[in-house]
Amino acid sequence: MEARVIEIVLSSFFKILIPGLVYTIPLTLISFALGLMLALLAAIVQVANVKVLKRIAQFYVWIIRGTPLLVQIFIIFYGLPSVGIVLNPFPAAIIAFSLNVGAYAAETLRAAILSIPKGQLEAGYCVGLSYTQTMRLIILPQAFKNAFPPLFNSFIGLVKDTSLAASITVTEMFMATQQIAAKLYEPLILYCEVAVIYLIFCTVLTQVQHYGERKMSLPSH
Repeated sequence: MEARVIEIVLSSFFKILIPGLVYTIPLTLISFALGLMLALLAAIVQVANVKVLKRIAQFYVWIIRGTPLLVQIFIIFYGLPSVGIVLNPFPAAIIAFSLNVGAYAAETLRAAILSIPKGQLEAGYCVGLSYTQTMRLIILPQAFKNAFPPLFNSFIGLVKDTSLAASITVTEMFMATQQIAAKLYEPLILYCEVAVIYLIFCTVLTQVQHYGERKMSLPSH
């Protein structure tokens, strides 16, 4: 029995890891990058109090934060074809994850921006900077520094959430594991194995996060 377990683990390891490198990691990176851009836009229009855009941003955040991610994935992939919008699994997953990340990160960034003392904005005006320049050069760098830990936590969470893409046939790590388990009839061993691989990914990212936090805490010269 032990020999069979070892054989299954060794033979399936790269069959699970390769989809992680080919699909899970790109899906995470692309979705987080797009989501972060969307979050920055949503946060800025709320802080700037642009009334119409602020309402739109608040509505977007309310909808996404108030509904399950799996439901959002199903609406985009299975629901949109009923109105003539057909997407392949990978782009559909990117859209769903990006929208989800954007809504949560928007609130993180908004809170980080509001945590910067108003005197910083006034100081920018005093040296002749416009609102846009002050935000870009003074406020946002400080806000991103404050928001780094929760944003990186969201990034780590997204690595695990990408397993939901298996529900729309994206062949990432979890989908690959399901396919192997269906052939070998050893779900416990294989699901534990993929859990360990996810754990390795997230542990490495946690170390990267700690390194980034230490670098940001160092005084600048």
